[in-house]
Amino acid sequence: MVNKGFYKSFALREFYFSGRLSSTDLSERMGKSIPYVMKLIDELQREKLIVESGYAPSSGGRRPVTYSIQPGAFYVLSVAMDQIVTRVALMDMNNQPVTAVKKLELPLANNPEAIVHLVENIQSVIHHSGIDRSRIIGAGIGMPGFVDFNKGVNYSFLHTGHTTVTDYLANKLGLPVYIDNDSSLIALAEFQFGAARQKKNALVVNIGWGIGLGMVLNAGLFRGTEGFAGEFSHIPLFNNNKLCSCGKSGCLETEASLLVVIEKAAKGIQAGQLSSLSKDYYTGHPEADWDAIVAAAQKGDRYVVTLLSETGYYIGKAVAILIHLINPEVVVLSGRGTQAGKVWEASVQQALNEHCIPQLAGNTTLAISSLGYQAELIGAVALVMENKVKDHSNAP
Repeated sequence: MVNKGFYKSFALREFYFSGRLSSTDLSERMGKSIPYVMKLIDELQREKLIVESGYAPSSGGRRPVTYSIQPGAFYVLSVAMDQIVTRVALMDMNNQPVTAVKKLELPLANNPEAIVHLVENIQSVIHHSGIDRSRIIGAGIGMPGFVDFNKGVNYSFLHTGHTTVTDYLANKLGLPVYIDNDSSLIALAEFQFGAARQKKNALVVNIGWGIGLGMVLNAGLFRGTEGFAGEFSHIPLFNNNKLCSCGKSGCLETEASLLVVIEKAAKGIQAGQLSSLSKDYYTGHPEADWDAIVAAAQKGDRYVVTLLSETGYYIGKAVAILIHLINPEVVVLSGRGTQAGKVWEASVQQALNEHCIPQLAGNTTLAISSLGYQAELIGAVALVMENKVKDHSNAP
């Protein structure tokens, strides 16, 4: 028998993903009668978890009352990690940080202390927020690498000995913890709140230090057998003899990652290229160096725009392969790279025009994410809200 906690969590999840719902809307989603749903709504109101939020648009007759999650009812600890930079935030049910997002350089490669520093910084964010830990319902963490979502293990980074990453963090934090690959969480955010919303099949490209991929197939997030689907960076696209981080050569990542853009920009400046980038460009801190690239692109710097356009073309050429395999409705460019704006769009589209069968490319929309660099933080919240329901369904 399904316990009552399941239906409460189910209702709160639906309110979170939809924003606001009427009792009829919720009844249809839950497959329960209106009287049962109204009783549940009354209970959630008494517990100060939801509030009335106005009336739904009229479709003839009386306008139904709608409900939404009460502001401040509860929060989610959201962590967005990449290979170099980690962001930690307490997020509300409108996907907004309630305190300043804490950003820190936390290299993951060859760093056995990374998980210790992660815990310290999460604890610091919780402590300085002043929010009671009992109102934090869980922690969602996006991270790079080969992440097995079901087992709670990252086979690439954050090694914890004989325990899983989720068990280690849950024990240290005193919270339920859910982890997933960063690109999968970005795709989840785009599917629920962004450019892939209500799309049945979508490809979400995470332009970052590498080039990640999240896939929405048949209106659900596709992770593959062990959660390793979407290793887009490692499509062998070039005969350049450049060694990739995976140990192979010629991968997409060797020509199209943001780290490569930074490296090419630095070499060009040293060789005398005209640019608004300073003569001493390249600090050795990837985030600062990328921020300088973004600022130059926004000024219309010809050299930087050319670099980004070349990179976009390579990404588009690789996406063309995926379009032939998946036939998606939309390809969304998301992640850190989209801070540079629409400079990617024309070059990616050019590659699709050149390398895709017209019938496929013509029915696939290319979109720049409106969520951008916030997508992973939002996806981490969505991960928690999805899985709290599953936890209750497994409870006695």
